Amino acid sequence: MKLSLELTVATRPGWVDAVMADLPSFLQDHADCERKASALAMSLVAKYPDRLEIIPELIATGVEELEHFQQVYQVMRRRGIPLAREIGQDPYIKALMDLLHTDTLRRFLDRLLLASIIECRGAERFRLVSGALGDDKELQQFYHDLWVSEARHGHIFVGMALEYFEKDRVYERLRELNEAEGRIVGGLELRPALH
Repeated sequence: MKLSLELTVATRPGWVDAVMADLPSFLQDHADCERKASALAMSLVAKYPDRLEIIPELIATGVEELEHFQQVYQVMRRRGIPLAREIGQDPYIKALMDLLHTDTLRRFLDRLLLASIIECRGAERFRLVSGALGDDKELQQFYHDLWVSEARHGHIFVGMALEYFEKDRVYERLRELNEAEGRIVGGLELRPALH
């Protein structure tokens, strides 16, 4: 059974140019995104403590995302790049959160599926960054490894949804959210940020 998705819209080539033009800002944003990803996994544990089947995987995902934050921080520290003083609002995440249903059950499904889509978008973008870092072997390998990890996380969240919802319902909603994400990504300003 397919647990991931093909993104409906590819990232525009200009995005990689924006990242390469200001790699320090990208690294700062990336660190913030890893902190938020860890917090998201742990917030799902806190919000849905009765969902026993997925709690161990959510905890493992939260820990892994925190390890990614630590790795990005180590890269930044070696390069003399400080953490951002404040975490700004992410227009991509804000637009995705606006898609969430408000009732408890459908919101639970949406949160899992949006987490999958966000991870898949991250994987795509880490692959693009890795490919653009030809001379920086350390960072190229780092982003290659993250690309593989994020792609796996995309599978994890769909698998979690299938623990609680019928397959047809999961994939229909995943298709709807994926199409909406494509429209959102197509309208975003190109900036040196993960989203």
